[in-house]
Amino acid sequence: MEAVSACQRQESLVHLLIAAAGSGRRMGADRNKLLLPLRGRPVIAWTLEAALLSDSISWIGIVGQEIDREEIMAVAAGAAKPLCWIQGGATRQESVQRGLAGLPDGAEHVLIHDGARCLAEPALFDRCAMAVVQGHAVIAATPVTDTIKRVNSDGVITATPERSELWAAQTPQGFSVEQLRRGHSDAERQGWSVTDDASLYERLGWDVQVLDAGPANIKVTTPFDLTVADAVLALRSAG
Repeated sequence: MEAVSACQRQESLVHLLIAAAGSGRRMGADRNKLLLPLRGRPVIAWTLEAALLSDSISWIGIVGQEIDREEIMAVAAGAAKPLCWIQGGATRQESVQRGLAGLPDGAEHVLIHDGARCLAEPALFDRCAMAVVQGHAVIAATPVTDTIKRVNSDGVITATPERSELWAAQTPQGFSVEQLRRGHSDAERQGWSVTDDASLYERLGWDVQVLDAGPANIKVTTPFDLTVADAVLALRSAG
């Protein structure tokens, strides 16, 4: 709780919460995947670097589990912007609620980003920040290029949704702090469980816009994703 209290003395135009309570289960690792090496640095280091280079973000809260706190904060040491640790919850939904509670007094706009989306660039954070400051709820996303099939429990195809209407949801996701807090209170009261904040808005009938993030904003979840991320970062450094 000391970190949260320190955080509340900071104010900025756009606040960022980084969800960092991941595991290494699907990665086959024995620790948080955000601490796995990627081109000689932990995955979370690449995420933080992009956020710190964003012109629109001047405060960052890292929401994670106590077991990872020391290592993650060591990666963040020396950050040029206010950066605070917030203890996460048992689920992503609970972690976001705790992150919202740990925002500085007077916070109006917040971006929420998965720490495992380590290829997000500063410009993407800036574009999302601009949209939310202009009064929109927004999520980074990418148009689906595969043909998607809806399948029943027997493995039989039941429908083929229109591909032109499908987008893969990503992060950052940006919202009004006051409205998002109200949404989480409603969800808690009604016992809803959602996988991201955009889903919460949908259930409440609130509009959310998509912002095309491009093809590289992948989430590092499997060993193959690490290989792809390594290749993307190599191309960027060569450019």
